[in-house]
Amino acid sequence: MGMCRFWLRQRVGTAINLVEGLNGEDHMALDARKGVWKSGKGKGRHTPKGRQLEDQPWAEVQELLGESRRDRDLLIEFLHLIQDKFGHLSAAHLRALAEEMRLSMAEIYEVASFYAHFDVVKEDEVPPPALTIRVCDSLSCELAGAQALQKALEDGLDASEVRVLRAPCMGRCDTAPVLEIGHNHIDHATPEKVHAAIAAQDIHAYIPDYQGFEAYTSSGGYTTLASVRDTGVFEDIQETLLTSGLRGLGGAGFPSGRKWGFVRAGEGPRYLAVNGDEGEPGTFKDRFYLEREPHVFLEGMLIAAWAVEAETCYIYMRDEYPAVLHILAQEIAALEQAGIVEPGYIDLRRGAGAYICGEESAMIESIEGKRGLPRHRPPFVANVGIFGRPTLVNNVETLYWVTKILREGGEILSGVEKNGRKGLRSFSVSGRVNNPGVHLLPAGSTMHDIIEACGGMLDGHSFKAYQPGGPSAGLLPASMADIPMDFDVLQEYGTFIGSAAIVVLSDHDSARDAALNMLRFFEDESCGQCTPCRVGCEKAVKLMQADTWDQPLLEELCTAMGDASICGLGQAAPNPIRMTMKHFPDEV
Repeated sequence: MGMCRFWLRQRVGTAINLVEGLNGEDHMALDARKGVWKSGKGKGRHTPKGRQLEDQPWAEVQELLGESRRDRDLLIEFLHLIQDKFGHLSAAHLRALAEEMRLSMAEIYEVASFYAHFDVVKEDEVPPPALTIRVCDSLSCELAGAQALQKALEDGLDASEVRVLRAPCMGRCDTAPVLEIGHNHIDHATPEKVHAAIAAQDIHAYIPDYQGFEAYTSSGGYTTLASVRDTGVFEDIQETLLTSGLRGLGGAGFPSGRKWGFVRAGEGPRYLAVNGDEGEPGTFKDRFYLEREPHVFLEGMLIAAWAVEAETCYIYMRDEYPAVLHILAQEIAALEQAGIVEPGYIDLRRGAGAYICGEESAMIESIEGKRGLPRHRPPFVANVGIFGRPTLVNNVETLYWVTKILREGGEILSGVEKNGRKGLRSFSVSGRVNNPGVHLLPAGSTMHDIIEACGGMLDGHSFKAYQPGGPSAGLLPASMADIPMDFDVLQEYGTFIGSAAIVVLSDHDSARDAALNMLRFFEDESCGQCTPCRVGCEKAVKLMQADTWDQPLLEELCTAMGDASICGLGQAAPNPIRMTMKHFPDEV
């Protein structure tokens, strides 16, 4: 103890002598002395380490964010504000956003760099041109000449003024080929249409005619919701849905009423999340309904929210649907003004170009302002969803039918029967048919029925193959066109109906090339979280470009991907490979 006091007195005395020496008239300035005081590493630093906060970008970010709460879950919304305003995300603006949200730069950067619609520009990089054209490269658009269209645009436009990118499905497969210039989608696109749009600065989304709030309420809209809120009994509503046969129409097909019961049984607070990230190539049915009757969906959503006693409704809508985002924003404001919902009860969130966010747990991660990485399950989102609370996740079309069923009776689905199957399906049909589009048909319809509803095959084309439920479902040959296109039927053939995204191929098309298109999509859209999917999709694309496929090696790769991938993307990605080898062996 005595030695400690002696040492302390000695150190204090040394410090006092140093200070007195520095205060003397003959001392040298610190920065004039030799040695560690001047040349030591890290000495003389005027700012903290890392990127510095700049006043102007900080002021710009503050102005954009306004009075909004700086909560972490709004990070993606704030990134959109900056991207929309400046055309890119500069390092200075990201640093300012980190300051405003009290987050690290690493957290900001990992989210911004995850999503395809954000352009992160570092200090030594050149920002992208003011105008971007995204050319859809999905199967339907490729069949319609998207590759030639993209090359013509790249050759005919000044790359310093216009950026041309290939992009995944935009949900407009019935008007292929499609591109987006700014936020304006050009259907049946040609170079001439693009040049005309550029000259006219026609780069904004067109809002279609749709049934607005006044028109909907004047025809009895929201009376079902009012009745349910006043006198509704959950068990009765649940039984009506179960009896009708309504199932999740995003692809999983889980009985809707039963899912509601699981969430309602969880301890509150509870949330509802609408999966509007309709990214499965070939699918556009949700957009079809939202651009025509948005309030049928909104009323169904509010009924579901009542059923599970949701504290907030989140609508996660894909960024590729700017017109739908505008419509929903307008009509949600109308609901608030009418007093049907409290301000902020419906929280509209904008996706940022990530197919993986169609997976429900990845969507929830994105709603929370994070990268869209699928979660390991269990626990399931019905128990541990948004902010760790029980969450009901429903697809747009599912909620659309909730309103229809409770208004008109469950018989509108259960009363329709074909080929032993009950119900109706909204088929998104594209490819080599005369009248592509959304066709509402009995759930037991076969491909022959669907092609007939589309006015038959294009002149000069013979039916060869079809994609029954997006690229995840692979390809089936025309010889299997008499199978009812419904849940629980196609599994025995190694595929599934999914979101009922039908792409029709003809004798002019190659099944091998179609399968390669699908795997390139999965390669681009893999979130990269798990190695079997991230590396497997890449290796599959390389193997599939060989003149002759190494089928044993591809099968081994498919097994590894299917068995070990975390989510449905990696598990379903092998389907196009396996089905092409099985049904079109002469092409591989």
